[in-house]
Amino acid sequence: MSRRTRAYPLVLPYAFLIVLAIGAAFPLLWIIISSVKSSTELAHDPLSFWPSDFTLEHYRHVLFDLGAIGNLGNSLVISLSTTVLTIAVSATGAYGIVRFFPRVGQRLTQLLISTYMFPPILLAVPYTAIMIALGLANTYVGLVLAYLSFSIPYAIWMLTAFYQTVPLEIEEAAQVDGAGKFRTFFSIASPIVLPGIVATAIYTFINSFNEFLYALLFINTTDRMPISVALYSLSGSEVLDWGAMMAACVIVVLPSVIFFLAIQKYIAAGLSEGSVK
Repeated sequence: MSRRTRAYPLVLPYAFLIVLAIGAAFPLLWIIISSVKSSTELAHDPLSFWPSDFTLEHYRHVLFDLGAIGNLGNSLVISLSTTVLTIAVSATGAYGIVRFFPRVGQRLTQLLISTYMFPPILLAVPYTAIMIALGLANTYVGLVLAYLSFSIPYAIWMLTAFYQTVPLEIEEAAQVDGAGKFRTFFSIASPIVLPGIVATAIYTFINSFNEFLYALLFINTTDRMPISVALYSLSGSEVLDWGAMMAACVIVVLPSVIFFLAIQKYIAAGLSEGSVK
C-alpha cells in the first residue's frame, strides 16, 4: 500500500475538524470584521463580509471617548490579582491535601467543589451586605475577595487531581538528597504539574475577567468599573452603536486570547521540565 493510499482515510476526519474549527472561530471573526466597518456600512449593508470602508474609529471612540482603556486596566488588575492569589493558595492547599491529609483529601475536595452548588445570584445579597459592612464596597479588594471565594475551591479541586499524579518516589529521592518540604514542593512537584497549574490559571483569569454580576453590584463608579460592566453600559441608549459594541467585544475578548497564547507553551514543557529536575 502506497503512502498516498494510507493517507486517504485521514482526509475525512481532518476535513471535519477544519469545518468545526471554522465554525467555532467564525463568530469571533465576524465581530472583528464588523468592528472595522464604518457606521454607514453597518447600517446599510450589515451582512457584507469584507469591509469596503476600513476604519479604526470605533476603537478610538470606545477606548478614549468612552474611557474603556481605563476600564480595561481595571479588569486586568482585578483578574491578574485574582489569578495570582488563587494559584498561590490553591497549589499549596492541594499539595498539602495530597501529601499530609491523603485520607480526608477526597472528602475535603468534594466538600470544596460542593460550594459550586450555590448559584452566584443566591450569594449576591449576602456578599454585598458583607462588603458594605467591611467598608470594601466599590473597591478592588472587595471584588477580588468575592472572586477568590469561588475560584479557590474549584482550583484546589482541580490541582489535587494533578498533584496525586506526582510519583512519591521522586519526592523521596529529593528528600534523600537534602531537599526540604518547601523545596520539594517548588522544585519537584510543582514543575511536574505545571500543565495543570497553567490550565487552572487560564480558567481563573477568564472567569474573573468576564465576570459581570458581582462587578455590577460592588463597583458603582465609572473610573473603577471593569470592562464587562462598562460594555453593558453601551446598550443603555435608545439607538445601539453597533460599531462601538463590536469594537468593545473585541477589546473584552482580546486579553484572554493573549493571556492564553502567552503561556500555552508551558503546558507542553511542564512534564519533561519537572521530571528532569
